[in-house]
Amino acid sequence: MIELLCFLSIFLLILSVLPFSKNQHWIFRVPEFLMLQITILQVIVFGISWFWAKGETLLFVLQIFQLGFIIYHVFTLIRFSKFYKNKDHRRPKHASELVRGIAVNVYQFNTQFQKLIDLITKEQPDFFITMESNSDWEKAMRVVEKDYPFSEKVTLENTYGMHFYSKLEILEVKTHYFVADDLPSIEAKLKTKDGYEFVFFGVHPPPPSPTEEKTSKERDGDLLSIAKKVKSHKIPVLVSGDFNNVAWAYSSQLFRKTSELIDARIGRGIFATFHAKHWFFRVPLDLLYHSKEIFVKEIFTYPSIGSDHFPLGFSFFIDRENDEQKEEIKTLENGEIHEVNQLIEEGKKEKSDNREEVATEDEI
Repeated sequence: MIELLCFLSIFLLILSVLPFSKNQHWIFRVPEFLMLQITILQVIVFGISWFWAKGETLLFVLQIFQLGFIIYHVFTLIRFSKFYKNKDHRRPKHASELVRGIAVNVYQFNTQFQKLIDLITKEQPDFFITMESNSDWEKAMRVVEKDYPFSEKVTLENTYGMHFYSKLEILEVKTHYFVADDLPSIEAKLKTKDGYEFVFFGVHPPPPSPTEEKTSKERDGDLLSIAKKVKSHKIPVLVSGDFNNVAWAYSSQLFRKTSELIDARIGRGIFATFHAKHWFFRVPLDLLYHSKEIFVKEIFTYPSIGSDHFPLGFSFFIDRENDEQKEEIKTLENGEIHEVNQLIEEGKKEKSDNREEVATEDEI
């Protein structure tokens, strides 16, 4: 039993230490996703070990380190809970009407099209964006286009297709390819029914994993390119989609500082969106960031539509003159500016072996 507890303790400590490295290989980045699960396992091992630690110096020392990481993880994760801050989610004075959106990774090989159609028909969001949507999904979603006359469609068969549908008027729309010509991001300038303008970015960079990209270089370069683009806007901005990253990751913190946006999850909850079929390994990959003029009233997940991701729902107001959220905005320090630019260049130089050919279901 002592040997098993020592092994488990060392294994969990290694997983806790790996994310501190800035190495972009998936071995270092994947444990970053699993901080919540690692913490739960650490608490269990820590509790059991104290019954066996008497007279076992190695096990005792390991639990001291284990306790340190438990405290660090709890301190990090508590920001993404209702215990961290009490926010006023009521409509601000002089703000727009409530705007509602949905972001969902549909999983390209999911053929349960009707589940998403039923969700959109029932919820009637003002806009929604789909990721991993290919030609089959585009055809299936034509039935909702009568309610969503504005759209931007990027139909790809490599699991990085993206479709944006809106009831709100699209004043301007662009599809960006920041780090690779098969990794799109959609930028849409929208106008609410009561005359408020804002910009929405839909994102879906590739994840670092043993089955997809070996490193996070493309992901980090893509997200940080978007962050720099966001900062150039003078009107309210909202960014959502499948980030293939978690909000507490170092690269997410760089994204937040570069864009000077607010993480909508802080003070609300984790809202894990992936994996829909494996409850213990669920992590929040679908994120939501916004500028200080946007007040997020609610963020939540919808039931499964047959994808490996749950749809992410959100609603918000726009108040162009408000400065009350400035304290939540983080900015880059001098050394970090150089680091961001370097990560963007590395992302552009990275060549993917995973997307050289059209993806098949077995490859995903």
